[in-house]
Amino acid sequence: MKYTCIKNVLIGFLLICITVTCCCFSESTDSEEPDKKENATYFPGTDWETTSPETLGYSSEKFAALKTEIEKKYTTSHLMVVVSGKVVFSMGNLSQNQKIASCRKSLLSMLYGKYVEDGTIDLEATLKDLNIDDLEGLLDKEKKATVRHLITARSGVFHPASNTGDDSKHAPARGSVEPGTYFLYNNWDFNCAGGIFEQLVGKDIYSAFYQDIASPIGMQDYKLANQKKTGDLTLSKYPAYHFWISTRDMARVGYLMLRKGEWNSKQIISQDWVKTTTSVVTPRSEMNPTSRRVLEFDYGYLWWIFNKEFTGYDPNIYKDGYTATGLGGQYITVLPHLDMVIAHKDESAKMQKSTYYNLIKKIADCKL
Repeated sequence: MKYTCIKNVLIGFLLICITVTCCCFSESTDSEEPDKKENATYFPGTDWETTSPETLGYSSEKFAALKTEIEKKYTTSHLMVVVSGKVVFSMGNLSQNQKIASCRKSLLSMLYGKYVEDGTIDLEATLKDLNIDDLEGLLDKEKKATVRHLITARSGVFHPASNTGDDSKHAPARGSVEPGTYFLYNNWDFNCAGGIFEQLVGKDIYSAFYQDIASPIGMQDYKLANQKKTGDLTLSKYPAYHFWISTRDMARVGYLMLRKGEWNSKQIISQDWVKTTTSVVTPRSEMNPTSRRVLEFDYGYLWWIFNKEFTGYDPNIYKDGYTATGLGGQYITVLPHLDMVIAHKDESAKMQKSTYYNLIKKIADCKL
């Protein structure tokens, strides 16, 4: 009898403990689930979602004032600001496809990743290995340049390019530098890198971009029929592979990079390649011509990286930031510290880099 009572007391105590534990677990699970949903990474669907700036810590009033200032003082024609995957500010016709000039080079950098990692493209292969030559021939020293040298603008090949818009007029004499030792922003490097991509991958750049990037991330306006190569093929046999892309699709490209190559749980570009291509290869202090050293950027693999030593550098804005740039105001800018992407176009092609740098700060200053 005595033992039976003790047994019943113990059983009752255990039942109480089990009940309390289950309740606590249930409460913990219920309270944690909203946090998981709230902190989940957001990706746009078929179209971008526009949200009140206040929901993401920005001010509608400040953005309205900035819009007025932009219309009065800037040559901006199209602008889209994305924070945490949602549009907080925009101007202009975001669906209009336009030439994005040298932003094309950063798109090629993105394309390279998959094929470098599966061995289709060997970054250490030389121009000689790949039987690369050009009109009137390359020098033996120039043929020692590797694919990596091309996509970091350090080839030492100073053959004329098929298009202008670079620093080739400042090039030293051909054969005067060793490949890999001298940075010069030279379109020959970039155009040849495009030719090598097509040679090794067996696809044209525009189709590869559609299959590997544009379609998987749901670019809304990308059309193969709009894309075309340009250049004077009497100067070089490698044309420029210009892209015509809308502002809202530029923002998707930037958001893919911001999310380290992931899109809706699918790894479109590997995290390692995103990190590699947006890491500094050439600091501003090593750039040629020396006039480039007054600008705000270092250089990676066809991406410009915000220089930490620049006078206007603010780590609260630019930390780990980088951008694609196109002549006269075309930009795809990624600012991880702000979880922000900026897509910017200037139809007049007059905007200077320093002016755009100032505009980025004004956008960041629209915080509450």
